[in-house]
Amino acid sequence: MLERIKEEIAVVFERDPAARSTWEVITCYPGFHALLVHRLSHALWGGGFKWLARWISHGARWLTGIEIHPGVRIGRRFFIDHGMGVVIGETAEIGDDCTLYHGVTLGGTTWNKGKRHPTLMNGVVIGAGAKILGPITIGEHAKIGSNAVVVKDVPDNATAIGIPARIVETHESSGRFAAYAVARDANDPVARAMHALIDHSADTDKRIDQILAELQRLGLKIEGAETEKLDAGSLNRIVD
Repeated sequence: MLERIKEEIAVVFERDPAARSTWEVITCYPGFHALLVHRLSHALWGGGFKWLARWISHGARWLTGIEIHPGVRIGRRFFIDHGMGVVIGETAEIGDDCTLYHGVTLGGTTWNKGKRHPTLMNGVVIGAGAKILGPITIGEHAKIGSNAVVVKDVPDNATAIGIPARIVETHESSGRFAAYAVARDANDPVARAMHALIDHSADTDKRIDQILAELQRLGLKIEGAETEKLDAGSLNRIVD
């Protein structure tokens, strides 16, 4: 048990550059506190002491702002950064080396009994405010962007962003920790499509101007030749 606690403390130093000392982690990190209490409440839950387990987890929520149902299965080296507003439902399963930021919800989409919460495989990173809903699976080393809403499975080594979440990148796992689950080249496909449409419209305007200019040079009078042009640069900045 002591070795597991040391492992959980070491994870904080690995993933949070603000951590300065072991004493600071032990006394000032709500994610660490919530995980320790969950280990106890989960053992009680498995031993049949359901009410006591819920009562202890309820106290942990009041102290840390993190709600973890005692039925949740959590692997090793789990890290919750900041933690306020994190909610993890009863049938959720979390693998080893996973990271959650504040405001994350691992929630259900049905009132039916049975498996109704997500499963996170090893090495998953979920950004601040993301919502993972339903009995879906987030593959190994996948990353979920901040504020994303995920309702479908995410494959291994993929990055998902947006509402509803879309896969924007598939990558080989490098072992590096990506803060807030934001990949450097995780461009939004909708934004890329908008940029392409704007550029196409601007190019069409230029071609029309050339045609009108040539017709006017030939002496053809054209009504309404002066039209408002699309400023591609301004629109691209708005989309960005």
